[in-house]
Amino acid sequence: MAHKVAVLALDGVIAFELGIPARIFGSAKDAAGVPYYQVATCTVDGRPVATSTDFRVSVDHGPELLEWADTVVIPASADPGPQQVDAELGPALTAALARIRPGTRLVSICTASFVLAAAGLLDGRPATTHWSYTDRFAALFPKVRLDPDVLFTDDGDVLTSGGVAAGVDLCLHIVRRDHGSAVANAVARTCLVPPWREGGQKQYVTLPRPTVETGPGTAAVRAWALEHLDRPLPLRLLADRAGMSVRTFTRRFREETGASPGQWLTVQRTERARQLLERTDLTIDQVARESGFGTAASLRLQLRGRLDVAPSAYRRTFRTTEPAC
Repeated sequence: MAHKVAVLALDGVIAFELGIPARIFGSAKDAAGVPYYQVATCTVDGRPVATSTDFRVSVDHGPELLEWADTVVIPASADPGPQQVDAELGPALTAALARIRPGTRLVSICTASFVLAAAGLLDGRPATTHWSYTDRFAALFPKVRLDPDVLFTDDGDVLTSGGVAAGVDLCLHIVRRDHGSAVANAVARTCLVPPWREGGQKQYVTLPRPTVETGPGTAAVRAWALEHLDRPLPLRLLADRAGMSVRTFTRRFREETGASPGQWLTVQRTERARQLLERTDLTIDQVARESGFGTAASLRLQLRGRLDVAPSAYRRTFRTTEPAC
């Protein structure tokens, strides 16, 4: 018997995320072509809902579908709703979620994790959400074991994904968990997506170039350091350029940036390495030298530690220039 998946579309549902469960689960079939999953979509009241774009979605089911489901998937909505504002659910959504049978597997895509958290279903559990919302999520739901770096979390009967296409990764993971790698790989081939992505959300986070103001303090030294990341920048050198003792410089630096000089330099060097990997044909050794990590081994260690991905894998994913002949 096919596993029953109910997709709950909320007002403002993002169309891409709404289509992920039907596309991934609907592509999972046995050797005879029999579907492993039956996917249906509902809303909290059975009425059409607006999407995040210029069309509405009409559904054949209301909240009663949630009583039927073995798995409930909630895609993200562009409408923040009270769950992202006050950590609360509206009465209609609360009533709909109350229909879900105990033991039903719950899945959120992107910021739909706010819905599960507001319902108290993530307390004490690991969870993730889109990287740009993690600070707000952590503030609203301190009882949740938030992991902002991973593409998805799996806590058995409750699973959450990071932003947008991470919902594809999570649904493929569920297929793999339910029916093995061969079936999941076949689904990935059908949908022309990688069966498994290396790394986590950290590799997709863009850090703005630091705004370095002029004036007293460590600002001028930070501006100079950004232009000289390829050379050794010991603490004593930075302090001398600021005309301060090492102790005073370190204290002022942390007050102004929230990080130690070493931590700040590592972040800036990592960002420099990412730019070089994306935009140039430099070898990994050259990128390591230009970004101040010195050796390819050191660069690999830093990217693995900070982005959970190797330099070569990062370049394959994000390269924006054609490699040189």
